[in-house]
Amino acid sequence: MKQWKHYALLLVFMLTFGLIAACSNDTSKPSESNATQETKAAFPVTVKDGVGEDVTIKAEPKKIVSLIPSNTEIAYALGLGEKIVGVSDFDNYPEDVKNKEKIGGMEFNVEKIISLKPDLVLAHASSAHNSKDGLKQLKDAGITVLVVNDAKSFDDVYHSIELIGKATGTTEKANEIVHHMKTKLEEIKEKAKNVKQPVNVWVEVSPAPEIYTAGKGTFIDDMLQAIQAKNVAGDQEGWPMFTEEKAVALNPDVIITTYGYYVKDAVNQVLARPAWKDVPAIKNKRVYDVNSDLVSRPGPRLVEGVEELAKVIYPDVFK
Repeated sequence: MKQWKHYALLLVFMLTFGLIAACSNDTSKPSESNATQETKAAFPVTVKDGVGEDVTIKAEPKKIVSLIPSNTEIAYALGLGEKIVGVSDFDNYPEDVKNKEKIGGMEFNVEKIISLKPDLVLAHASSAHNSKDGLKQLKDAGITVLVVNDAKSFDDVYHSIELIGKATGTTEKANEIVHHMKTKLEEIKEKAKNVKQPVNVWVEVSPAPEIYTAGKGTFIDDMLQAIQAKNVAGDQEGWPMFTEEKAVALNPDVIITTYGYYVKDAVNQVLARPAWKDVPAIKNKRVYDVNSDLVSRPGPRLVEGVEELAKVIYPDVFK
């Protein structure tokens, strides 16, 4: 759900087998590629989706519509970019999504999706309840709808990638992506063991007058823990709102903003706040803006978000 909140300035600041061909007696006939055999072996396939329903994909999807940016990023990472025919209004990565048909935001355009004639729609559990009628219309039109789980942890993200991989015949690629993410995350954690003094960090996901931060149960909090940094709002749940007075009282050593894409010159705006002048992060000019998509969108780039946070918080350790 959180990933939607970052689009449109967080939607008012709160609203990712290769089988060896058998030898033929006819040596003049070329063998099928491993990828082709994997796809043929994968279908039909039945998977349990993000709302606990069994979904059967009868044949390899040729045209796919994605209703949420994280699904789109996962699909592209799986090599399915050419099959994507429609994406949400909030999609911004990779660059190629600009060339895809837009199907709306949280309230998607059912008629538009049907007109694109997809054989698979990648929906999301974070909005499935509110979109129940629209998803039913797509199913009634004969379109297979796969609701991807609402990831709350790295393990959940790995499951999302594996789920979409299995549904699209790209299991091998999905396994590669998950393995790479796990390996990279472990490398970062290992490097973070060199941190001698944990730094107190305040993460601001939307600016004044309604200041929101990231508490426990968020990817941002998990990322800070992974790099041995202390989230000064880590005793709060989810995405709490803070008054400026309470935020200042936390006295962070580092301030991270995640809304620079939407607010011009976010760092200098924070540095210029009169009430914050005695906060260590302000006095030492340790305010940084990071790409919100990297630290909140549950897809393959989350590990990049961990690394970006590590580099600005501990530049001496993560050079």
